[in-house]
Amino acid sequence: MDMLWNGWGDPAKAAPLPEPVTGLLRDLLGVKPREAEPLRLADIPVPDAPLDPAVRQELADAVGGTAQVRTDAETRLRHTRGKSTPDLLRIRAADLDGLPAAVVLPAGHDEVVAVLRVCARHRLPVVPFGGGTSVVGGLAPESRGPFVALDLRRMDRLLDVDPVSRTATLQPGLRAPHAEALLAEHGFTLGHFPQSYEWATIGGFAAARSSGQASAGYGRFDDMVLGLTLATPEGTVETGRAPRSAAGPDLRQLILGSEGAFGVITSVTVRLRPVPEVRRYEGWRFASFAEGGAALRRLAQDGPRPTVLRLSDETETLVGLAQPDAIGAGGLPSDAGCLAVVGFEGTEEDTAHRRAGAAAVLAELGGTPLGAEPGERWAHGRYSAPYLRDSLLDAGAFAETLETAAFWSCLPGLYAAVRDALTATLTEAGTPPLVMCHISHVYDNGASLYFTVVCAQGEGDPVAHWTRAKHAANEAILDAGGTISHHHGVGTDHRDWYVREAGPLGVAALQAVKRRLDPDGLLNPGVLLPTD
Repeated sequence: MDMLWNGWGDPAKAAPLPEPVTGLLRDLLGVKPREAEPLRLADIPVPDAPLDPAVRQELADAVGGTAQVRTDAETRLRHTRGKSTPDLLRIRAADLDGLPAAVVLPAGHDEVVAVLRVCARHRLPVVPFGGGTSVVGGLAPESRGPFVALDLRRMDRLLDVDPVSRTATLQPGLRAPHAEALLAEHGFTLGHFPQSYEWATIGGFAAARSSGQASAGYGRFDDMVLGLTLATPEGTVETGRAPRSAAGPDLRQLILGSEGAFGVITSVTVRLRPVPEVRRYEGWRFASFAEGGAALRRLAQDGPRPTVLRLSDETETLVGLAQPDAIGAGGLPSDAGCLAVVGFEGTEEDTAHRRAGAAAVLAELGGTPLGAEPGERWAHGRYSAPYLRDSLLDAGAFAETLETAAFWSCLPGLYAAVRDALTATLTEAGTPPLVMCHISHVYDNGASLYFTVVCAQGEGDPVAHWTRAKHAANEAILDAGGTISHHHGVGTDHRDWYVREAGPLGVAALQAVKRRLDPDGLLNPGVLLPTD
């Protein structure tokens, strides 16, 4: 099944907003219903593919036949950009900037290498495409001419499981639910469950340094990776002979987060955990975001650490976004403070022990237990927020997210700076926003902040309004000591701020790597690094 071409995920899960939410948007934010009927896919005038027939034949020879080189309008539209709100608004307006000339579907590493060599001969840029879930312009290359989308969906196998070492080798086009199902047959789990879980792929997790909702217990995806294979126009890079090594710099870390700019990841070896015997999720209430943050920090630093640990601020708790599938259905009272969701996975004995210890810490630091219902409701709706975003767009609102991370000591200032920047910029544009935030990933030394912004689309171009606000937020992030991205990645949206974060010499070193692996600059041009 393909994702919605003009939205997120499974078309069957799309649903209109409840009336209380529509009324809140109208009364609080001035959101007006959309006037024009939405375009149908068939209504969009897609130009013919600007691909030379001889080049198309070479690509077909590389991947085993013409059926694996697709130039029809629908396939190309479905591979145009990613799933950020600006991406969706543009495609809904029939803006075809970023439309690939062809979609090529290789079946294995050797076919990927062959495609890259064909493209190098003809100076044809290549954009690796996994689940298509990028929200930072990772699928929007800076290409002045035709380019190819390299769809990895045929590379969807579990290549190897080593139960003794507890490792598995997976192909990059394997979607996360299928990967979990295959690993479960052997009694294992990867434990990686980001919000994009239903559609994102193993290769995408590695290329963007993904972080899942259970990162407190299982770690980030880059913590899980033991080895990688990278196909480049210049050949193949293999990494990962042992779990850890002192044999020079770790090339795995160079490939992780490279976002298709250095090459195409064609296999990933990961560490595994046993499928948990039990999963328990529960809710806690704190009077303030600061009080709840202090409790999360205590658990992260001193334990016992839960598997899932997240905290919504007062606004997100009040609106109910911590439980997006239940918005408009009632729930916590208006004096609800801040909702924390705490989850435990593992053996019965270990889960009970950590749960009891964590409960003592949370109660000591001002938490009020709310029982299992808020936690179970969060778990049930944990992948629902992107569908809610689409429903907000359908209702005439603008909704988007951004995220960052910092050391614990910087977090309060970072939180305030980003909220203030977003509020001031969007209010100045005539669309005063509702800005919500949660902590969703914790470490000994710091945590992430994930912001959700909802406002009216307003007069003029809503993408332009958001771009100004996002730039102001990016400036606030760097000024307050945060990183430009904790888990969404760099893409083109964050690139200019990543360049400042990494520094001139660091960027020059990365550009030298790119020139060696991709001499013609054909791999995802303009993504991650500026074009030369």
